[in-house]
Amino acid sequence: MKPPQPKSLLVAGIMSGTSADGIDVALCRISPALRHDSTPRLKLLGHRAFLYDKKLRATILSIAAGNQTTAAELTQLSWRLGDLYADCITTTARELNLKPQLAAIHGQTVYHQAVPAKFLGSSIRCTAQIGEPALVAARMHIPVVSDFRPNDLAAGGQGAPLVPMLDFCMFRHATKNRLLLNLGGIANVTALPAGCATDGVLAFDTGPANILIDQLMQQLYNRRFDKSGTVATSGQVLQQVLDCLLTTPYFSAPAPKSCGREEFGGAFAHHLLALCTQAKANKQDVIATATALTAATILASYRRICWPHLSQHAPLARATELIAAGGGAKNLALMRLLTEGFTPLGVKVSTTADTGLPVEAKEAAAFALLGWLTWHRLPGNIPSATGAVRPVILGKVTLA
Repeated sequence: MKPPQPKSLLVAGIMSGTSADGIDVALCRISPALRHDSTPRLKLLGHRAFLYDKKLRATILSIAAGNQTTAAELTQLSWRLGDLYADCITTTARELNLKPQLAAIHGQTVYHQAVPAKFLGSSIRCTAQIGEPALVAARMHIPVVSDFRPNDLAAGGQGAPLVPMLDFCMFRHATKNRLLLNLGGIANVTALPAGCATDGVLAFDTGPANILIDQLMQQLYNRRFDKSGTVATSGQVLQQVLDCLLTTPYFSAPAPKSCGREEFGGAFAHHLLALCTQAKANKQDVIATATALTAATILASYRRICWPHLSQHAPLARATELIAAGGGAKNLALMRLLTEGFTPLGVKVSTTADTGLPVEAKEAAAFALLGWLTWHRLPGNIPSATGAVRPVILGKVTLA
């Protein structure tokens, strides 16, 4: 069957990330490339954020942490999320007075295992994102693209990160190196050498971002997150604890690589807290140290992996810029640590807000783009970023 001719569409991108704090909806106008050698064009028309209620969030976090559940509860949660996605799209479309023609839903990750492990006598890799797309298609009367990660995983990739396609389309520069840093639950970075093609893109997860800070804030302060990094600012970084945490094998593993709650969830938070307790730290010091870990692993990843890649592929680049997005870009303590670390390396630090893209909207916009590509039967992964053996069309399509 011949692929449909690419055309301009109004796409609703829906993201609910590893932090499980809520749902972001981005309504985007996505249009075909103007030339055969250029990329699709994306214009953000509006964005809305919706927080999960406490009970729903607790259920998601419990299941993602591997706590005992039933097939009934997991299925019920998937359908409840599908209904909630439809509610959020409906509200966003009404408030912006826009009618989406396609929805692209990342889904809520409840398990991600990119490294092979034995199961029932076979070695497997797997991933699971839930949120029933049929409910969205039925209520919105539009096609829905969902479940983006499995096709890349089946092609030998990590199933992540997938945001680099947006990074490449929106932020590649002819003469400047660009680092696109997403500070969601997990921190991931995309390195774009000046003037690169897709095979020059490097991307990987550096380690925890908000996931660790949020867990510790919930445990120690009964708060969802450290607003503006206020608690971290009032504490002291425990260097001995930080040095110990930096020996975690994931941080020294080569790219491509991806991680999630499986590596940096409750068990890792407990380990960090135990080390801080031994050091007789107060609560503020725990949050300060967790925040410093995020910054330190990003800086170490740049020195060890990103800079050699940029130097090899763009030795004549005029400058290198880091552009951050995600909820962590609003954490002033974290952004200060990143600025203090990158400035001596000659890297200018800013956020996507400086380019007109709100930091909390980027991932939802990225999946809007991926949904548009899937609808037109175009690949959405970047093999050099995920480790896949070939470009593949991502996701599954549910028709209205």
